[in-house]
Amino acid sequence: MDRTAAKEVGSRAVPHWPTGWHRAGTLVVAVFCTAGIILFASDARAQCTARDVLQNQLKLKKTPSARAPQIAIKSAADVSEWKTITVGTFANSLVLRNALDAVGCSVGGLAGEILARPDFTLRSTKTRVDLFSVSAAELGLQTDTASLADIYARAQQLGFGLAEAEVGPQLRLQYFDQPVGEFLIVAMKPIRTWTGEPVILNVANGGAGLALIGQDGSAGAQISAASRFLFARPKTAAPADGVEKAEALAPH
Repeated sequence: MDRTAAKEVGSRAVPHWPTGWHRAGTLVVAVFCTAGIILFASDARAQCTARDVLQNQLKLKKTPSARAPQIAIKSAADVSEWKTITVGTFANSLVLRNALDAVGCSVGGLAGEILARPDFTLRSTKTRVDLFSVSAAELGLQTDTASLADIYARAQQLGFGLAEAEVGPQLRLQYFDQPVGEFLIVAMKPIRTWTGEPVILNVANGGAGLALIGQDGSAGAQISAASRFLFARPKTAAPADGVEKAEALAPH
């Protein structure tokens, strides 16, 4: 059959367009698809910029913050969860890192290295996690600074639990309206870099946009008493008060 003739589909004739037109049409479709991808990428990338963070806060007509009065906590049971996030939504750490890049969230050098380490693991099933925001001062530590080990041990005595490392990047992707100047330390078991340096994650907004950064996770690292930590609901209901359990929380 001649290529310019009509093709039959059942009893209905469908015109067969010339090859040149077909190629031109394909090119037009490709151009529109490419433009759509570019627009989508630009829109997604803006979510972590300083300007877009401000726009998100204005839309909400409030500035959400993890800050609370520095009142000493007597028990984790008396503290309401600050935020609930979902983990276990990515197949692997590479996909998770790509998601951070797609929305333009800055990932610091130490944080990026941690996400690539074998010890950084993800939940295999979708799970909701309750997070609690408390400062070292609220935990009852009276000094200007306290060691990370002492902060973890005190938190455990009050009934808090460590968060999974996945909480850091997942919170970054689920907290686009973070106030400027807020730095939230993820209370997690430190992960060592390729050179053996223990690192924990920090979800931050320093004013230049949203970021995920790493910081010293050694047991003796001195942390300001005003710094805020994100703890999780412990796996067991009973608060731990034994020395062995307290040591298990402290980074090595």
